[in-house]
Amino acid sequence: MADQILMPKLGNSVEECLITEWLKNEGDTITVGEVICTVETDKAAVDVEASAAGVILKILYPVGEEVPVLKPIVIVGEPGEDISHVDTSVTDDAPSKTKTDSVNISIPGDTLLKPVSVSETTIKNTNTGFSSPRARNLASAEGIDISTASGTGPSGRIIERDILKLSSGYAPASAAAIDKMLGSGGVRPAVGSGIGGRVLSSDITSVSMGSNVASIAETREVPVKGIRKIISDLMLKSLNTSAQLTLNSSANAENLLRLRKRLKNSSESLGLNRISVNDLVMFAVVRTLKDYPEVNAHFLGDKIIQYENVNLGIAVDTERGLMVPVVKNVQNLSLKDFASGNRAVYDRINSNTILPDELTGATFTVTNLGGLGIESFTPVLNIPEVAILGVNNIQLKPVKKDDEVVFESFIGLSLTFNHQAMDGAPAARYLQSLSHNIKDIDLLIAI
Repeated sequence: MADQILMPKLGNSVEECLITEWLKNEGDTITVGEVICTVETDKAAVDVEASAAGVILKILYPVGEEVPVLKPIVIVGEPGEDISHVDTSVTDDAPSKTKTDSVNISIPGDTLLKPVSVSETTIKNTNTGFSSPRARNLASAEGIDISTASGTGPSGRIIERDILKLSSGYAPASAAAIDKMLGSGGVRPAVGSGIGGRVLSSDITSVSMGSNVASIAETREVPVKGIRKIISDLMLKSLNTSAQLTLNSSANAENLLRLRKRLKNSSESLGLNRISVNDLVMFAVVRTLKDYPEVNAHFLGDKIIQYENVNLGIAVDTERGLMVPVVKNVQNLSLKDFASGNRAVYDRINSNTILPDELTGATFTVTNLGGLGIESFTPVLNIPEVAILGVNNIQLKPVKKDDEVVFESFIGLSLTFNHQAMDGAPAARYLQSLSHNIKDIDLLIAI
């Protein structure tokens, strides 16, 4: 009997995954543990391994679809096996009725095959608010308000044919015409040149918006989904649900730069020459947090949880967007071990092997834009954390020594904190202590 491979639950907070690439095709033979596709969660890109062996009889979701965890994504079985009894109504082309039968489900990490009963249902024309990407694109191209459509897809989902029904004033369009319209942003005429007025691809014309304005064909539409969608929602939620205030300061970086130079030129056998300025700053951040539990905390509305251990979130710019891996329990690590742990996290980020659970649980976050020349900025809280530190570039500032003025290097620091959880004075005291510890980084390492 055919088996179904489910979308695995990749972390406690992951509810759905975006399929970014299929590595196997229908008709391919797979074995247990073989990678069949790559998916993207709100935290990371992950390879999905087969939990059942056999021939891929049907792939249930195309690339670009967001699939809830523990939902079937692939049906496997014997070559030529009849799967008409298996419910495959998860795509736009799925029938609106399904038969009653029993299917074996292979759950990753579970050797039991569990029967799932699929009852016969008839999906009514409803607007659930859910729509397929193709339906949304077509509605946009046709200038149709998608909220007026009635969904006839699975669970009332609005699909392409529902949008086509709304364009009753138009002659039918060929599939090639619709594809051209979606791809180039062309305009569909009411009547085409085909038989019975059918609109053909040759009837689709580009939109001209004047010589001084770029045409639709010259633009690029970027869908907001996956990590970009998650970041968008989290940033808006953070600003809407917390009272954020940013304090700006700077720390004398002369000793910091001298120490970094010594470490870089040290013997490779010591394992210290890869320690960066950012490692040194974050080391000072962690050591300073030990004396300020009100900063190393979470605000939960009706209570504040202060942590003795420091789980440091490190904002990293990746090709997929902003990611914040967490190095945990770093409060007592030596500088060498601390920097080594940071590098290991960066390597897993760059190789797409970071696990979703390694991107959660931070008690304090650091984000560094100094390498891009930023002098000051306002970091956004990674709620429920009560504070986040922005590290800026290093600049020369005049300093009076005895009777003369000299120029010394200073590194900019921007601390955003939640005024609901903490007053300005303790936040300022933490920033002041951090500045002193960065200035005397060589002494801090000796403690």
